[in-house]
Order: sequence, then structure tokens, then C-alpha cells
Amino acid sequence: MKRKMKFTALIAVMALLLMTVAGCGDSSSGGGSAESDNTGEVYKVGIVQQLEHPALDEATKGFEQALIDKLGEDGVSFDLQNAQNEQANCSTISQGFVSGNVDLIMANGTNALQAASAATADIPIVATSITDYATALNIEDWTGSTGTNVTGTSDLAPLQQQAEMIKELVPDVQKVGLLYCSAEANSAYQVSEIEKYLDEMNIAYEEYAAADSNEIQAVTTSAVAECDALYIPTDNTMASNTEIVNNIAQPAGVPVVAGEEGICSGCGIATLTISYYDIGYAAGEMAYDILVNGTDPGTMEIQTAENVTKKYNPTICEALNITVPEGYEPISTDEEA
Repeated sequence: MKRKMKFTALIAVMALLLMTVAGCGDSSSGGGSAESDNTGEVYKVGIVQQLEHPALDEATKGFEQALIDKLGEDGVSFDLQNAQNEQANCSTISQGFVSGNVDLIMANGTNALQAASAATADIPIVATSITDYATALNIEDWTGSTGTNVTGTSDLAPLQQQAEMIKELVPDVQKVGLLYCSAEANSAYQVSEIEKYLDEMNIAYEEYAAADSNEIQAVTTSAVAECDALYIPTDNTMASNTEIVNNIAQPAGVPVVAGEEGICSGCGIATLTISYYDIGYAAGEMAYDILVNGTDPGTMEIQTAENVTKKYNPTICEALNITVPEGYEPISTDEEA
């Protein structure tokens, strides 16, 4: 009988020890949340996207995925709002994020960045799809970082290579029409930069600037009548109106070289493009460093895309009888899908 009681007591002690060890294990593992770096806090991130467009959409997806990978789905909440390419909407959205006391604002597009920067000097801002931060934020003596509450990633592809692409695909080009929206500071910056390379190549050019979407048809018509090739930089307004451009340029036999893949897929023959998902993801990683590690955005250097790719639009190239040399990848267009 005594032997039985001692055995029962031993079992009870062992059970207690096992429960204690198990309890310690649960505490250290965070209840199975070791897959992310989240410590239990939920960060509020407001996203102001300038407009719906495949390139900007991909950048937003990349940004969100980076933070989810780092923090887990339960460690971050996103409030994604689209400004429909209206500056007033960008401002209203940004001010709402400030009033809502978000932990960080992601600004996707130049107008979105300018509005967010005007709305707060305190809440960290991580931007993406910005061509040139010095131009967008009117910063003189650029050093690579903003020195403010802003940092992020750039979508600028090598402009010299884009100028060379025009000559490569349209060897008899005499005059290039530079088509862009004058309301977008980064578009004007790209145009002024590519003009330098066209000068070096002894190719004439002229600027054709539309103040907004309503002027694109008239401006494009003028450009097509006076030029034998067009160049469109990464420009959000033009990206939303590629059908208008293509309906004028293609029947006239005037090829368009574009600054990014989305524009090229709608009206261009070729582009030197980057991955917007990748620059969005890199921006998300920067946001993590700010939120979790307390890094000062003003000291973080602006990051650029690591890889660029030559791509061409098979449908428009065929329609214009343009032979694409080796080294270009085809873009999948709606006509091919």
C-alpha cells in the first residue's frame, strides 16, 4: 500500500514538472508567433497612393508584403487610400492619417509624397515610385538623404540608356517629342535630364507638356504632327491615358519609347524598366527599420532599383514594322492574353 502511494506521488511530481516546463516553452515562443519579429504591438500604417495604375499597385503590394513578412499579418494594419490622381485628395488623405495618429505614412507617387510631407513633419514618411526626391521636396545641396522625416525608394531608370534606346530602335529619328504632364515635377526633371543626352547624340527635340488629362489629346496630336518619335518619362498622368496617346501615335506611325513598363504596354514600343514590386518591398523594409529599430528616416539614403530590364511591346512593334534587336524581353499585352 505504501509502495503504491509513493508511486502515485512520484507521478504527480513528474506531471507538475512537465506542466512547468511546457508553460515556460509557451512563454518563450510567444504562443507560436516566432515566424515574425512582432512583439505583440500592432503598427498602424497609412498608405496614400496617387492613383490606380499597375506600376503603383505593384509597389504598394511589395511594401505591404515586406512588413507582413517582418511583423506577421497580426503585427501591422494598413489603411490604403487612393487619391485618383487628384492633389486635393492626396492632401485630404494625408491629413486624415495625421489626425488618426498613424505610426507611419507610405506615400506612393510624387503628388502623394508632397501632400504627406506638407501634412506632417513628425510622423515618419516612407515613399516609393519617386523619380527624384530633391526635385519632389525642393531640396538643395542633395546628399542622398532628406534630413527630414522622409525616406524611401526611387523608380528612376538610367535616362542615358533610354535616350540610346530611341536611336537604337528608330535609327533615322530626326526629332523627338518629349510628352509629359507639367504638373508632375519628377516628369519635368526626367525630361530636362534626357535632353542632355539627346544633345550629345545630336538629336533634335521639343517639349510637349499637358497641364492635365484634358490636354493630352491636343498635345499628343501636335507632337505626332511635328516629330518622328516620342518619349514619355515615368509620368502618372500619362500612364492613366496611354490609350489616348496610342490612338493618335500608332495610326500616324510614330513610335513611343516609354520610361516604364506600364506606359509601354499601353502605347510604347520599348522601355528600360524596373520592378515596382521590388522597390515597394525595399520601402517596406525601410519602414520596418523605422518602426521597430527606431531608425531616423532623415539619415536613411534613398534607395534605387538594383536591376533594369529592356522590354518591348510586340503588338505595337509589329504594327509599326519595328525590328527589335536581341536583348529585349517581350511585354505581355492584353491583346496577347
